[in-house]
Amino acid sequence: MTSSSGYLVILMLSCSFSSMYGNGCYNSIISFGDSLADTGNLKQLAKFSNRVISFVLPPYGESLPDQSPGRCSNGRLIIDFLAESLGLPLVPPYVHVHQKETDNAVVFRQGVNYAVAGATALNSQILEARGIVNPMTNASLDVQLEWFKRSLPSICGNASDCRNFIGHSLILMGEIGGNDFNFPVLEGKPIDEFKSLVPLVIDTIVSAINELIEMGAQTLVVPGNFPVGCLSTYLTVYDSEVEEYDPTTGCLIRLNEFAEYQNELLQTKLNQVREFHPDVNVIYADYYNAAMKIYQSPDKFGFTNGALRACCGGGGPYNYNLLAECGLASATVCDQPDTYVSWDGVHLTEAAYRLIFKNLFHGPYTTPQFTSLCPSSTLQLGAGLSSSI
Repeated sequence: MTSSSGYLVILMLSCSFSSMYGNGCYNSIISFGDSLADTGNLKQLAKFSNRVISFVLPPYGESLPDQSPGRCSNGRLIIDFLAESLGLPLVPPYVHVHQKETDNAVVFRQGVNYAVAGATALNSQILEARGIVNPMTNASLDVQLEWFKRSLPSICGNASDCRNFIGHSLILMGEIGGNDFNFPVLEGKPIDEFKSLVPLVIDTIVSAINELIEMGAQTLVVPGNFPVGCLSTYLTVYDSEVEEYDPTTGCLIRLNEFAEYQNELLQTKLNQVREFHPDVNVIYADYYNAAMKIYQSPDKFGFTNGALRACCGGGGPYNYNLLAECGLASATVCDQPDTYVSWDGVHLTEAAYRLIFKNLFHGPYTTPQFTSLCPSSTLQLGAGLSSSI
Protein backbone atom coordinates (compact mmCIF):
# COMPACT_ATOMS: atom_id res chain seq x y z
CA MET A 1 0.00 0.00 0.00
CA THR A 2 1.08 3.58 -0.49
CA SER A 3 2.16 5.67 2.45
CA SER A 4 -0.70 7.78 3.84
CA SER A 5 1.04 11.00 2.83
CA GLY A 6 1.74 9.81 -0.71
CA TYR A 7 -1.80 8.54 -1.15
CA LEU A 8 -3.21 11.86 0.09
CA VAL A 9 -1.09 13.75 -2.43
CA ILE A 10 -2.43 11.56 -5.24
CA LEU A 11 -6.03 12.18 -4.21
CA MET A 12 -5.53 15.93 -3.78
CA LEU A 13 -4.00 16.24 -7.23
CA SER A 14 -6.70 14.18 -8.93
CA CYS A 15 -9.20 17.05 -9.01
CA SER A 16 -6.80 19.47 -10.67
CA PHE A 17 -5.69 16.90 -13.25
CA SER A 18 -9.18 15.75 -14.22
CA SER A 19 -10.35 19.30 -14.86
CA MET A 20 -7.59 19.78 -17.45
CA TYR A 21 -8.90 17.36 -20.00
CA GLY A 22 -11.42 18.04 -22.72
CA ASN A 23 -13.74 15.12 -21.98
CA GLY A 24 -13.37 15.57 -18.22
CA CYS A 25 -10.60 12.97 -18.12
CA TYR A 26 -8.13 12.40 -20.96
CA ASN A 27 -7.74 13.39 -24.57
CA SER A 28 -6.15 10.15 -25.73
CA ILE A 29 -4.97 6.67 -24.73
CA ILE A 30 -1.39 5.51 -25.29
CA SER A 31 -1.06 1.76 -24.84
CA PHE A 32 1.83 -0.67 -24.42
CA GLY A 33 1.66 -4.38 -23.66
CA ASP A 34 0.92 -7.83 -25.04
CA SER A 35 -2.12 -9.74 -26.31
CA LEU A 36 -4.34 -8.41 -23.53
CA ALA A 37 -4.17 -4.97 -25.16
CA ASP A 38 -3.10 -5.58 -28.79
CA THR A 39 -5.73 -4.23 -31.20
CA GLY A 40 -4.01 -5.37 -34.38
CA ASN A 41 -0.23 -4.92 -34.30
CA LEU A 42 0.64 -8.64 -34.40
CA LYS A 43 -1.79 -9.11 -37.29
CA GLN A 44 0.04 -6.48 -39.33
CA LEU A 45 3.50 -7.73 -38.37
CA ALA A 46 2.49 -11.26 -39.41
CA LYS A 47 1.21 -9.94 -42.73
CA PHE A 48 4.47 -8.11 -43.43
CA SER A 49 6.52 -11.24 -42.70
CA ASN A 50 4.08 -13.67 -44.42
CA ARG A 51 3.66 -15.65 -41.21
CA VAL A 52 0.56 -17.62 -40.31
CA ILE A 53 -0.39 -17.06 -36.67
CA SER A 54 -3.60 -18.58 -35.38
CA PHE A 55 -4.30 -15.60 -33.07
CA VAL A 56 -4.97 -13.34 -36.06
CA LEU A 57 -7.28 -15.66 -38.00
CA PRO A 58 -11.08 -16.14 -37.79
CA PRO A 59 -12.99 -16.82 -35.57
CA TYR A 60 -10.98 -14.21 -33.63
CA GLY A 61 -13.00 -10.99 -33.73
CA GLU A 62 -16.23 -12.74 -34.69
CA SER A 63 -18.28 -10.62 -32.24
CA LEU A 64 -16.92 -7.30 -33.53
CA PRO A 65 -19.20 -5.34 -35.89
CA ASP A 66 -16.83 -5.95 -38.83
CA GLN A 67 -15.81 -9.43 -37.57
CA SER A 68 -12.18 -8.52 -38.24
CA PRO A 69 -9.49 -10.62 -36.51
CA GLY A 70 -6.61 -8.82 -34.83
CA ARG A 71 -7.62 -8.94 -31.18
CA CYS A 72 -6.95 -12.06 -29.10
CA SER A 73 -10.60 -12.58 -28.23
CA ASN A 74 -13.93 -13.00 -29.96
CA GLY A 75 -14.57 -9.27 -29.50
CA ARG A 76 -13.55 -6.23 -27.52
CA LEU A 77 -10.75 -6.06 -24.96
CA ILE A 78 -10.39 -4.07 -21.73
CA ILE A 79 -8.71 -1.24 -23.66
CA ASP A 80 -11.72 -1.03 -26.00
CA PHE A 81 -14.19 -0.71 -23.14
CA LEU A 82 -11.91 1.87 -21.54
CA ALA A 83 -11.82 3.98 -24.70
CA GLU A 84 -15.61 3.76 -25.09
CA SER A 85 -16.13 4.78 -21.47
CA LEU A 86 -13.98 7.88 -21.98
CA GLY A 87 -15.82 8.84 -25.15
CA LEU A 88 -12.72 8.17 -27.27
CA PRO A 89 -12.43 6.13 -30.48
CA LEU A 90 -11.07 2.59 -30.27
CA VAL A 91 -7.29 2.81 -30.06
CA PRO A 92 -5.69 2.04 -33.44
CA PRO A 93 -2.63 -0.21 -33.74
CA TYR A 94 0.60 1.65 -34.42
CA VAL A 95 1.91 -0.78 -37.03
CA HIS A 96 -1.30 -0.73 -39.08
CA VAL A 97 -1.60 3.05 -39.20
CA HIS A 98 2.13 3.66 -39.48
CA GLN A 99 2.29 1.78 -42.79
CA LYS A 100 -0.48 3.84 -44.40
CA GLU A 101 -0.02 7.05 -46.30
CA THR A 102 -2.15 9.14 -44.00
CA ASP A 103 -1.94 12.07 -41.65
CA ASN A 104 -0.66 10.31 -38.54
CA ALA A 105 -1.21 13.43 -36.42
CA VAL A 106 -4.96 13.15 -37.02
CA VAL A 107 -5.13 9.36 -36.61
CA PHE A 108 -2.95 9.19 -33.51
CA ARG A 109 -4.14 12.32 -31.75
CA GLN A 110 -6.84 10.49 -29.76
CA GLY A 111 -4.81 7.39 -29.12
CA VAL A 112 -2.27 4.90 -30.42
CA ASN A 113 -1.60 1.32 -29.42
CA TYR A 114 1.92 -0.15 -29.40
CA ALA A 115 0.98 -3.43 -27.66
CA VAL A 116 1.86 -6.63 -29.54
CA ALA A 117 0.44 -10.06 -28.80
CA GLY A 118 3.20 -12.30 -27.51
CA ALA A 119 5.38 -9.38 -26.40
CA THR A 120 7.62 -9.69 -23.35
CA ALA A 121 8.89 -7.08 -20.93
CA LEU A 122 12.50 -8.24 -21.32
CA ASN A 123 14.13 -8.05 -24.74
CA SER A 124 14.90 -11.15 -26.77
CA GLN A 125 18.64 -11.11 -26.03
CA ILE A 126 18.13 -11.19 -22.26
CA LEU A 127 15.58 -14.00 -22.50
CA GLU A 128 17.59 -16.09 -24.96
CA ALA A 129 20.60 -15.89 -22.65
CA ARG A 130 18.42 -17.71 -20.13
CA GLY A 131 17.16 -20.27 -22.61
CA ILE A 132 13.81 -18.60 -23.24
CA VAL A 133 12.76 -18.21 -26.87
CA ASN A 134 9.84 -16.03 -27.93
CA PRO A 135 8.32 -17.65 -31.05
CA MET A 136 5.80 -14.82 -31.57
CA THR A 137 7.58 -11.47 -31.75
CA ASN A 138 10.65 -9.50 -30.73
CA ALA A 139 8.53 -6.39 -30.03
CA SER A 140 9.42 -6.25 -26.34
CA LEU A 141 8.60 -3.29 -24.13
CA ASP A 142 11.75 -1.39 -25.07
CA VAL A 143 10.90 -1.83 -28.77
CA GLN A 144 7.38 -0.51 -28.18
CA LEU A 145 8.75 2.47 -26.28
CA GLU A 146 11.10 3.20 -29.19
CA TRP A 147 8.13 3.05 -31.60
CA PHE A 148 6.39 5.59 -29.42
CA LYS A 149 9.34 7.99 -29.46
CA ARG A 150 9.69 7.56 -33.23
CA SER A 151 6.04 8.40 -33.84
CA LEU A 152 5.89 11.51 -31.65
CA PRO A 153 7.10 14.03 -34.28
CA SER A 154 4.21 13.04 -36.56
CA ILE A 155 1.71 13.43 -33.71
CA CYS A 156 2.69 16.54 -31.84
CA GLY A 157 5.63 18.26 -33.51
CA ASN A 158 7.89 20.09 -31.08
CA ALA A 159 9.01 19.03 -27.60
CA SER A 160 6.63 21.35 -25.75
CA ASP A 161 3.57 20.18 -27.69
CA CYS A 162 4.58 16.54 -27.23
CA ARG A 163 4.98 16.97 -23.49
CA ASN A 164 1.51 18.50 -23.39
CA PHE A 165 0.09 15.66 -25.51
CA ILE A 166 1.62 12.98 -23.26
CA GLY A 167 0.48 14.80 -20.12
CA HIS A 168 -3.12 14.85 -21.35
CA SER A 169 -3.06 11.16 -22.29
CA LEU A 170 -3.98 8.12 -20.26
CA ILE A 171 -0.99 5.76 -20.46
CA LEU A 172 -1.92 2.06 -20.27
CA MET A 173 1.17 0.02 -19.34
CA GLY A 174 0.12 -3.44 -20.38
CA GLU A 175 -0.43 -5.95 -19.00
CA ILE A 176 3.19 -6.79 -19.86
CA GLY A 177 5.64 -9.28 -18.34
CA GLY A 178 3.43 -12.37 -18.22
CA ASN A 179 4.84 -13.81 -21.44
CA ASP A 180 8.35 -13.72 -20.04
CA PHE A 181 7.22 -16.76 -18.04
CA ASN A 182 4.41 -18.13 -20.20
CA PHE A 183 6.74 -19.28 -22.98
CA PRO A 184 9.12 -21.39 -20.85
CA VAL A 185 6.31 -22.83 -18.73
CA LEU A 186 4.37 -23.96 -21.81
CA GLU A 187 7.55 -25.69 -22.94
CA GLY A 188 7.36 -27.73 -19.75
CA LYS A 189 10.04 -25.92 -17.77
CA PRO A 190 9.33 -25.54 -14.02
CA ILE A 191 8.06 -22.11 -13.02
CA ASP A 192 10.35 -21.99 -9.97
CA GLU A 193 13.34 -22.06 -12.33
CA PHE A 194 12.42 -18.56 -13.49
CA LYS A 195 11.30 -16.94 -10.25
CA SER A 196 14.61 -15.07 -10.05
CA LEU A 197 13.65 -13.27 -13.27
CA VAL A 198 10.63 -11.57 -11.69
CA PRO A 199 12.57 -8.61 -10.17
CA LEU A 200 14.26 -7.99 -13.52
CA VAL A 201 10.90 -8.02 -15.33
CA ILE A 202 9.39 -5.61 -12.80
CA ASP A 203 12.41 -3.30 -12.94
CA THR A 204 12.09 -3.19 -16.74
CA ILE A 205 8.44 -2.13 -16.48
CA VAL A 206 9.25 0.48 -13.85
CA SER A 207 12.12 1.82 -15.94
CA ALA A 208 9.70 2.38 -18.83
CA ILE A 209 7.26 4.11 -16.46
CA ASN A 210 9.96 6.45 -15.21
CA GLU A 211 11.01 7.27 -18.76
CA LEU A 212 7.43 8.11 -19.72
CA ILE A 213 7.11 10.31 -16.64
CA GLU A 214 10.26 12.17 -17.68
CA MET A 215 8.60 12.70 -21.06
CA GLY A 216 5.60 14.31 -19.37
CA ALA A 217 3.20 11.49 -18.45
CA GLN A 218 0.81 12.49 -15.67
CA THR A 219 -1.50 9.45 -15.46
CA LEU A 220 -0.40 5.85 -15.93
CA VAL A 221 -2.48 2.70 -15.40
CA VAL A 222 -0.19 -0.24 -14.60
CA PRO A 223 -1.94 -3.64 -14.63
CA GLY A 224 -0.80 -6.63 -12.67
CA ASN A 225 -0.96 -10.19 -13.97
CA PHE A 226 -4.12 -12.29 -14.21
CA PRO A 227 -4.63 -15.49 -12.15
CA VAL A 228 -2.79 -17.56 -14.75
CA GLY A 229 -3.46 -20.77 -12.83
CA CYS A 230 -7.05 -20.52 -14.10
CA LEU A 231 -6.09 -20.62 -17.79
CA SER A 232 -7.06 -23.69 -19.82
CA THR A 233 -3.56 -23.86 -21.29
CA TYR A 234 -1.88 -24.47 -17.96
CA LEU A 235 -4.68 -26.66 -16.67
CA THR A 236 -4.10 -28.86 -19.72
CA VAL A 237 -0.29 -28.83 -19.68
CA TYR A 238 0.21 -29.49 -15.97
CA ASP A 239 -0.02 -32.98 -14.49
CA SER A 240 -3.23 -33.21 -12.48
CA GLU A 241 -1.74 -35.88 -10.22
CA VAL A 242 1.09 -33.63 -9.10
CA GLU A 243 -0.48 -30.17 -8.90
CA GLU A 244 -2.74 -28.78 -6.19
CA TYR A 245 -6.02 -27.15 -7.19
CA ASP A 246 -8.10 -24.50 -5.48
CA PRO A 247 -11.25 -26.33 -4.36
CA THR A 248 -13.39 -23.23 -4.99
CA THR A 249 -12.23 -22.33 -8.49
CA GLY A 250 -10.44 -25.43 -9.79
CA CYS A 251 -7.40 -23.26 -10.61
CA LEU A 252 -3.77 -24.25 -10.13
CA ILE A 253 -2.67 -22.93 -6.74
CA ARG A 254 1.08 -22.75 -7.44
CA LEU A 255 0.72 -20.73 -10.65
CA ASN A 256 -1.69 -18.30 -9.04
CA GLU A 257 0.71 -17.84 -6.16
CA PHE A 258 3.43 -17.04 -8.71
CA ALA A 259 1.19 -14.38 -10.29
CA GLU A 260 0.47 -12.93 -6.85
CA TYR A 261 4.20 -12.75 -6.16
CA GLN A 262 4.71 -10.81 -9.40
CA ASN A 263 1.88 -8.45 -8.50
CA GLU A 264 3.12 -7.83 -4.96
CA LEU A 265 6.59 -6.92 -6.20
CA LEU A 266 5.11 -4.65 -8.87
CA GLN A 267 3.02 -2.81 -6.26
CA THR A 268 6.06 -2.34 -4.04
CA LYS A 269 7.98 -0.78 -6.92
CA LEU A 270 5.02 1.43 -7.88
CA ASN A 271 4.95 2.79 -4.34
CA GLN A 272 8.57 3.86 -4.82
CA VAL A 273 7.67 5.58 -8.10
CA ARG A 274 4.89 7.49 -6.31
CA GLU A 275 7.32 8.65 -3.63
CA PHE A 276 9.71 10.02 -6.27
CA HIS A 277 6.90 11.52 -8.37
CA PRO A 278 4.11 12.59 -5.99
CA ASP A 279 2.63 14.86 -8.69
CA VAL A 280 1.98 11.93 -11.04
CA ASN A 281 -1.03 9.59 -10.93
CA VAL A 282 0.36 6.05 -10.91
CA ILE A 283 -2.62 3.69 -10.80
CA TYR A 284 -2.23 -0.01 -10.05
CA ALA A 285 -4.88 -2.05 -11.87
CA ASP A 286 -5.58 -5.25 -9.96
CA TYR A 287 -6.33 -7.55 -12.90
CA TYR A 288 -5.84 -10.55 -10.62
CA ASN A 289 -8.68 -9.89 -8.19
CA ALA A 290 -10.92 -8.21 -10.77
CA ALA A 291 -10.80 -11.50 -12.70
CA MET A 292 -10.81 -13.80 -9.66
CA LYS A 293 -14.23 -12.46 -8.71
CA ILE A 294 -15.53 -14.09 -11.90
CA TYR A 295 -13.60 -17.35 -11.46
CA GLN A 296 -15.07 -17.73 -7.98
CA SER A 297 -18.70 -17.36 -9.12
CA PRO A 298 -19.00 -17.75 -12.91
CA ASP A 299 -22.69 -18.71 -12.84
CA LYS A 300 -23.52 -15.51 -10.98
CA PHE A 301 -22.33 -13.50 -13.97
CA GLY A 302 -24.00 -15.60 -16.66
CA PHE A 303 -21.04 -17.82 -17.54
CA THR A 304 -23.16 -20.96 -17.54
CA ASN A 305 -20.50 -22.92 -19.44
CA GLY A 306 -18.01 -22.21 -16.70
CA ALA A 307 -14.75 -20.35 -16.29
CA LEU A 308 -12.13 -22.94 -17.15
CA ARG A 309 -13.21 -24.59 -20.40
CA ALA A 310 -12.38 -22.68 -23.59
CA CYS A 311 -15.06 -21.68 -26.08
CA CYS A 312 -12.75 -22.14 -29.08
CA GLY A 313 -10.34 -25.06 -29.10
CA GLY A 314 -9.42 -28.60 -30.01
CA GLY A 315 -11.02 -30.81 -27.38
CA GLY A 316 -9.95 -32.32 -24.10
CA PRO A 317 -11.21 -31.58 -20.58
CA TYR A 318 -10.61 -27.84 -20.98
CA ASN A 319 -11.10 -27.72 -24.79
CA TYR A 320 -7.48 -26.77 -25.31
CA ASN A 321 -5.12 -28.63 -27.61
CA LEU A 322 -1.78 -27.18 -28.64
CA LEU A 323 -2.08 -28.98 -31.99
CA ALA A 324 -5.60 -27.68 -32.64
CA GLU A 325 -5.50 -24.09 -31.42
CA CYS A 326 -8.32 -21.66 -32.01
CA GLY A 327 -7.95 -20.20 -35.50
CA LEU A 328 -6.75 -23.47 -37.04
CA ALA A 329 -9.03 -25.60 -39.19
CA SER A 330 -8.91 -28.43 -36.64
CA ALA A 331 -10.45 -26.27 -33.87
CA THR A 332 -14.14 -25.72 -33.22
CA VAL A 333 -15.90 -22.70 -31.74
CA CYS A 334 -18.87 -22.65 -29.36
CA ASP A 335 -22.24 -21.14 -30.27
CA GLN A 336 -22.54 -18.85 -27.23
CA PRO A 337 -19.17 -17.32 -26.32
CA ASP A 338 -20.80 -14.94 -23.83
CA THR A 339 -21.48 -17.97 -21.61
CA TYR A 340 -17.75 -18.75 -21.38
CA VAL A 341 -14.99 -16.92 -19.51
CA SER A 342 -12.19 -18.43 -21.60
CA TRP A 343 -12.12 -17.77 -25.32
CA ASP A 344 -9.17 -19.86 -26.55
CA GLY A 345 -7.56 -21.25 -23.41
CA VAL A 346 -5.10 -18.35 -23.18
CA HIS A 347 -7.32 -15.28 -23.59
CA LEU A 348 -10.79 -14.38 -22.36
CA THR A 349 -14.08 -13.67 -24.09
CA GLU A 350 -15.44 -10.20 -24.71
CA ALA A 351 -18.05 -10.86 -22.00
CA ALA A 352 -15.32 -11.62 -19.44
CA TYR A 353 -13.23 -8.60 -20.43
CA ARG A 354 -16.35 -6.42 -20.13
CA LEU A 355 -16.89 -7.45 -16.52
CA ILE A 356 -13.22 -7.14 -15.64
CA PHE A 357 -13.18 -3.64 -17.13
CA LYS A 358 -16.16 -2.67 -14.99
CA ASN A 359 -14.60 -4.15 -11.85
CA LEU A 360 -11.51 -2.06 -12.52
CA PHE A 361 -12.66 1.28 -13.86
CA HIS A 362 -16.11 1.49 -12.30
CA GLY A 363 -15.26 -0.55 -9.21
CA PRO A 364 -12.75 -1.00 -6.41
CA TYR A 365 -9.88 -2.77 -8.15
CA THR A 366 -7.59 0.17 -8.93
CA THR A 367 -5.26 1.95 -6.47
CA PRO A 368 -5.98 4.80 -6.22
CA GLN A 369 -9.50 4.30 -7.51
CA PHE A 370 -9.83 5.36 -11.12
CA THR A 371 -13.21 6.99 -10.48
CA SER A 372 -11.54 9.41 -8.06
CA LEU A 373 -9.22 10.57 -10.85
CA CYS A 374 -11.75 10.52 -13.67
CA PRO A 375 -15.12 11.55 -12.17
CA SER A 376 -17.79 8.89 -12.60
CA SER A 377 -20.15 11.43 -14.14
CA THR A 378 -17.85 11.64 -17.18
CA LEU A 379 -17.43 7.87 -17.55
CA GLN A 380 -19.85 6.03 -19.79
CA LEU A 381 -20.57 2.37 -19.09
CA GLY A 382 -20.25 1.55 -22.77
CA ALA A 383 -22.33 -0.65 -25.00
CA GLY A 384 -23.55 -3.81 -23.38
CA LEU A 385 -22.54 -2.90 -19.84
CA SER A 386 -25.07 -3.20 -17.09
CA SER A 387 -25.15 -0.76 -14.20
CA SER A 388 -24.31 -3.44 -11.66
CA ILE A 389 -22.51 -6.76 -11.49
